[in-house]
Amino acid sequence: MNESTQQQVFEIIAKQAKIEIAIIKPESTLKDLGIESLEAIELIFDIEEHFDINFPDQQGANFDSDTAKSLVDAVQKALDDKAAASEGSN
Repeated sequence: MNESTQQQVFEIIAKQAKIEIAIIKPESTLKDLGIESLEAIELIFDIEEHFDINFPDQQGANFDSDTAKSLVDAVQKALDDKAAASEGSN
């Protein structure tokens, strides 16, 4: 996993949840971090905008079970897919 991707995602989560980044652990769920469903939707938008990616719709956040790590993994996959797509279009 790309450490800087995780760091950036955690920073966005911390900002959205108004918590210290040190509180966020890879296994923390969005619910654990006090992020409500509406905030999570904003969080997804912020992450997509920050990384210039789009999550597939079915990858919407599940607040009870989605962990910070699963969010990082989704970002990394979207970045990898984007990189692969741009390589393919050269």
